[in-house]
Amino acid sequence: MIENFFAEYKKFIVEPVEEKRADQEVFDPKHYAAYYILTLSIFDSRILTWKDASKMEIDVEKSIKAVLKDVNQKQRDKYHFQLLELDKFKNYFILALSTKTKFEPGEENKRIDYIIENILTNPFYVGQGWFNLIGEKGKVARKLFHCSFKEYAGEDQTPSKRKEEMSDVFPKNGEIKLVKSV
Repeated sequence: MIENFFAEYKKFIVEPVEEKRADQEVFDPKHYAAYYILTLSIFDSRILTWKDASKMEIDVEKSIKAVLKDVNQKQRDKYHFQLLELDKFKNYFILALSTKTKFEPGEENKRIDYIIENILTNPFYVGQGWFNLIGEKGKVARKLFHCSFKEYAGEDQTPSKRKEEMSDVFPKNGEIKLVKSV
C-alpha cells in the first residue's frame, strides 16, 4: 500500500451541516391547524403522586422534557408537544398537542390514541424507564398512559382570532414552563 495515497484528503472534507433542531425553533401557533389539551396519567399506576417516582429513581420533570424535546425534533413536520402543567403532588400532567393538519370529526379519538401509543409511549416506557411506574396489568398490556383530551378552541372565535390569542397561551421562545411547581 502506498503511504501517501491519502495525502490530499483535506480537499475532500465536507463539514456536516447543522440540522435545524426543534429546540432551536420558536413555536408559532400560526403554523398549526388544530390544538388539543391532553391529560395523561399512568395506567395501572404503582405510584400515588409524581413525587413517589423518585423512589424508583425517575426524575419525572427531566424525563418529560427529554422525551418532548426528542419527539418534537422527530415529529416537527406533523406535531408539536408542550408541557403545560406538572405538579409533583398529583398523578397526572397536562400537555398541549398542536397538529399541522386538522383531524376529521369523529377521528380525533383514534388519531390521538395512535399518537400516544405509537409516538409517546416508547420513549417514556423504554428510554426513561417508566415501565417501573406501572403494575403487572400495564406491563402485560404494554400500556403506559390513560389519556383524556379536549380540542383547544373557543366556540365564538374565528380561526384567525383564535390563532392570535394562542400566542398568549404558548410562549414564542419555545421554553417549557411549569404552571405549578412545588
